[in-house]
Amino acid sequence: MASTQRAGITHIVWDWNGTLLHDIHAVLDATNAAFAEAGLPSITLERYRDLYCVPVPRFYERLMGRMPTDEEWAAMDAMFHRHYWERAEGVGLTDGAAEVLAGRQTAGHSQSLCSLAPHDLLVPLVRTHGIDGHFLRVDGSTGDNSGGKAAQMARHLAALENIDSDRTVVVGDAVDDARAAAHVGAKAVLYTGGSHSRASLERAGVPVVDSLAEAVDAADRIASGVHQL
Repeated sequence: MASTQRAGITHIVWDWNGTLLHDIHAVLDATNAAFAEAGLPSITLERYRDLYCVPVPRFYERLMGRMPTDEEWAAMDAMFHRHYWERAEGVGLTDGAAEVLAGRQTAGHSQSLCSLAPHDLLVPLVRTHGIDGHFLRVDGSTGDNSGGKAAQMARHLAALENIDSDRTVVVGDAVDDARAAAHVGAKAVLYTGGSHSRASLERAGVPVVDSLAEAVDAADRIASGVHQL
C-alpha cells in the first residue's frame, strides 16, 4: 500500500523512560536499593551512565567483573523492578515534554511512543500525565523481550498505518534506541538526560542533544536530509 504520509511531515517515535519521563533518579535509587539487597556497593549517577548498556546483564557484568548467573540476574531484575515501580508514580515528565508534544501535534506532525516498559503499566501512566492524546499509538512490552528494542520497534512501526520509515526519527536516551531505529530503516536522535553519558551516546554516530526541543529540531533536519552534528 502506498504511503499517505504528507510530504515534509516527520514522524517521531518517542522513547518513554529517560526521554519523555524524567526517571533517571528513580532508576538510580531503585538500582542502588536492589544492589543493597544483593550485597553490591552503590554507584553514582555518573558511573551508572558510563557503564549502562543493554542487554542489562552486560551492565551487571561491568559492575561485578563477571556475568551474573541466570539465578542472580532474575533475582536482581525482580528487585530492581519492585523498587522502581514503588517510585514511578512520583516521577514527572522531562522539562518541556508536554509543550513539545503539543507543539508537534499542532504543527501537523505525527508521533507515537514505543517502550520496553510493561504495556499494562505504561498506558495508565502516560494517561495520568495527560499526554496520551498526542500519540497515534502507544506500545509497551507485552511478553517476550528477547528481541529487545529492535524487535519492539519493528512491531511498532508495522502497526502504524501509512508511516514511512525514511521520514521517521526515533528519539531516545540510549544507544539501543539508535540501533532500533537503524533496524527499521529510521533515523535517530539521542537525548542526554537519561541512562547514558554524552560520550557513550556520541559513539552511536547520530545527533546527540541536551533537550527535547533540540531533539525535535534535529529530527526535522535529518528527516529532511539536512546533515548536522
